[in-house]
Amino acid sequence: MKSAAVVNYAPEKGSVEIREVNKPDIGEEDILLEVANVGVCGSDLHQWTADHSWPVNYPVVLGHEFGGHILEIGKRVSGWKEGDRVVSETAAIIDGNNPLSRQGLYNLDPTRKGFGYGVDGAMTRYVRVPARCLHRVPVNLAFEQACLTEPCCVAYNSVVENSRIKPGDRVIVIGPGTIGILCAAMARLCGAEVAIVGLENDKNRLSIAMQYGCEPIIGDASEWSKKRDGLGADLVIDAAGASITLKMAMQWVRPNGQITKVGWGPQPLGFSLDPIVQKNITLQGSFSHNWPVWERVIALLSGGQLDVKPIIGGVWPVTEWHEAFEKMHRGEVVKSVLKPV
Repeated sequence: MKSAAVVNYAPEKGSVEIREVNKPDIGEEDILLEVANVGVCGSDLHQWTADHSWPVNYPVVLGHEFGGHILEIGKRVSGWKEGDRVVSETAAIIDGNNPLSRQGLYNLDPTRKGFGYGVDGAMTRYVRVPARCLHRVPVNLAFEQACLTEPCCVAYNSVVENSRIKPGDRVIVIGPGTIGILCAAMARLCGAEVAIVGLENDKNRLSIAMQYGCEPIIGDASEWSKKRDGLGADLVIDAAGASITLKMAMQWVRPNGQITKVGWGPQPLGFSLDPIVQKNITLQGSFSHNWPVWERVIALLSGGQLDVKPIIGGVWPVTEWHEAFEKMHRGEVVKSVLKPV
């Protein structure tokens, strides 16, 4: 049985097209998932525009933000049944004996390979998933929202797990993309006062961030950062895809404050990191997520504390992937969602 899939087939720019792919065979510890919805991530766009900074196993089906129903179950899988509503983590391949994996930090296993670049992802009807990646989705949470559990987990991990944040803190988020807006929403849930910074052409995205109680800023956040006591923001979250934003973060953060960098910026820095020393700043990277983060985020989504509907700009059939990608790339929507055909 074949189905349409969005395939990144070569490293050159624009090397993405619809191809017919076979329904995958599953191993004894896998499940076969029938995809209900799959979110388009900025990393999918970066592979399409060929400005990514990670190795890709070409050709590969794109998509790592997904949920659906269990269709088949491997012989050694227990605790699941056909028809269960699930979402999947992204760590498709890990070394279970790696010291980090044994600590539950398999997201930091250097051998980790994810869906959509290391193995085939979910921009198609069927995807093979290790059973250890699954999480149950309550019936009150629609798959159009549930498929965004993954970016919500990225935001939760960066803000809640990897940042020092307290109610009343002043937080600046740089970059009003999906991750930036969700980081801002998480910071608001933690009781912080939040500003989100973008460019002139980000006005639409910034207006969506306002729905989460954030103050939008175009360009320079220096005035906002010093508004309380003149010293700067308690926390700056760099969720942009350009390296220069780290320089802005160093300017806006207060002495003894923190910068959490979750956005990828492959460009060389070209500026001094001395302010980190002079201001006694904590610079924290944040990558991916793990099992307990997923459980907390699903609880937030299903309980209504976190609403992702404002960031969803539309749902397209996978065969219309190009329009969905273009609208995100141009900043017309924050998040595009695809549906298999």
